[in-house]
Amino acid sequence: MKFVPLGREWEAAFKSFLRALEKAGDDRRFKPHPFTDEGVRQRIEYKGKDYYCLLVDESEVLGYGMLRGWDAGYDIPSLGIAVRPGLQGTGRGRSIMQHLHEEARRLGAKQVRLRVRKENEPAIRLYKEFGYDLKPDEEEGLLVGFATL
Repeated sequence: MKFVPLGREWEAAFKSFLRALEKAGDDRRFKPHPFTDEGVRQRIEYKGKDYYCLLVDESEVLGYGMLRGWDAGYDIPSLGIAVRPGLQGTGRGRSIMQHLHEEARRLGAKQVRLRVRKENEPAIRLYKEFGYDLKPDEEEGLLVGFATL
């Protein structure tokens, strides 16, 4: 397994990963951008300050991670992760979190922010392990958390 930047060479595998999220209903918890062909194209052609990566094993995408908000002028990036359905609970999410925290530090962030649905207990446990202080968000049904790096 390794982390790679999201790019054109991963387009088909990335689309397959997003379709798997949709099929499992995970897109109700994680949909930071449209999963359409146009949404995928925008992500794979992205050039900017935000960071998008894939956790891959040979040609299969096992997970997706992002740090975004720098392009919008925020000092604290928002973190997002998704793990391929059927692989949750196998340590991939933890690996993605560690990688994203390392990248956030490398890119100069002092804190990281995230939002999570209140009913997503496995994700909440993981985020608390990484030091996120979770509190109710303005949007009903969500928690927002910050972690100091």
